[in-house]
Amino acid sequence: GLIYVQPEEGDLPPVDKEYYVMQSEFYHEPPEKLDNGRLSPEVEFSYPNGLREEPSVVVFNGHEAAVTRDKPLKARIDETVRIFFGNAGPNLTSSFHIIGSNFTNLYRDGDVISPPGRFVQTTSVPPGSATIVDMKMVVPGTYTLVDHAIFRLDKGAVGF
Repeated sequence: GLIYVQPEEGDLPPVDKEYYVMQSEFYHEPPEKLDNGRLSPEVEFSYPNGLREEPSVVVFNGHEAAVTRDKPLKARIDETVRIFFGNAGPNLTSSFHIIGSNFTNLYRDGDVISPPGRFVQTTSVPPGSATIVDMKMVVPGTYTLVDHAIFRLDKGAVGF
């Protein structure tokens, strides 16, 4: 999970929308085929895959479609959006990036006391860590959230 603890003195500047996104990876054996020909929704954990750091899936908010077709993150033109982004790991560092935008403010490692990074494109978020990013939506369109270790997109690390 991910929580934000506001500092006693001072806080982040207000924004129009706030979202929480959590990246995690899962290590499992292939699903079994059921008698009806479908794949079982249950899978077995694979310790060997975890040791090799070869995840079966890398996802945002728990499953492949969590921030795509099921619940895309929405904003209007000229709105400011804040994303609290965490990496549950357990093994992979995330290279968090949004295709089509940059981070107008980047609070690395959740540090809201130091001045933010400005106009950053990609940020590294190690397992067990988090970051906070702000964006200004300046043109209409679909902005794609990815782990810029881009082949993880095919494992589910994508959102809109």
